[in-house]
Amino acid sequence: MLDAVHMQRSAGVARVSLDRGGLVGLSQSGSAKALLPRSHGPAPEIVFLNTSGGLTSGDRLEYHLDLGPATRATATTQTAERAYRADDLPAAVQVALKVGAGGMLDWLPQEAILFDGAKLDRETVVELAEGASFLGLETIVLGRAAMGETVARLHLNDLRVIRRAGRVEVFDPFRLDDSSLARAGAPALLQGARAVAVLILSAPDAEHQLPALRAALTEPEVTAAASALPGRVILRAHAPDAWPLRRQMARLIETLRPDALPRVWQS
Repeated sequence: MLDAVHMQRSAGVARVSLDRGGLVGLSQSGSAKALLPRSHGPAPEIVFLNTSGGLTSGDRLEYHLDLGPATRATATTQTAERAYRADDLPAAVQVALKVGAGGMLDWLPQEAILFDGAKLDRETVVELAEGASFLGLETIVLGRAAMGETVARLHLNDLRVIRRAGRVEVFDPFRLDDSSLARAGAPALLQGARAVAVLILSAPDAEHQLPALRAALTEPEVTAAASALPGRVILRAHAPDAWPLRRQMARLIETLRPDALPRVWQS
């Protein structure tokens, strides 16, 4: 009788700490890496990457970023993350972001592409001090349209939590499974979309940005809506393909921040 095959799993943790003087701490292990490329802009860029090439059953990945008071930075990922078919436990991704008083963080990862049969649990937790500002984007793409791929089997639990001074400000869960994909054409679900995104701005007077965001919704193939409460704006968008959604989200980001998009977005 053949022994059970034990598949090798990837695991990685990358941690970066910055203050107004620059880099305070950097540690990385396993498949998780963090790069700080030379930047000529007003704020440093941190680029996280997963050297395993993608996520599958049982993989574990963690990104941590800590900004001190009055510190500004942009963080992104080197390329689109890919979640492949998983026959056992889901892959797990944890993103922990912390911004000190008066700090500003733009968390602008590239897309997560989910393939048929993928299983992914992802949690992004943002801890903001009073007076801190945060701009965050998450984009999910179901397969590659150019390759004719379809996604019929999926396990996705994607949670975003933003706390300000310990109080929950945003609690934003997103879940997709086989059942919801089977009804994906329904108006309350994906309406047939292949790519979906959420953009969140949490900052003093963030609600004043709502008119500018709505005015920037000009991509013909993208459907989007935005709403605001004091101190935060949330925009959701979807499209039949990743590229029009990427163009639209880039336009929205440029509306909200004076800096150019991260260099890896432009490659």
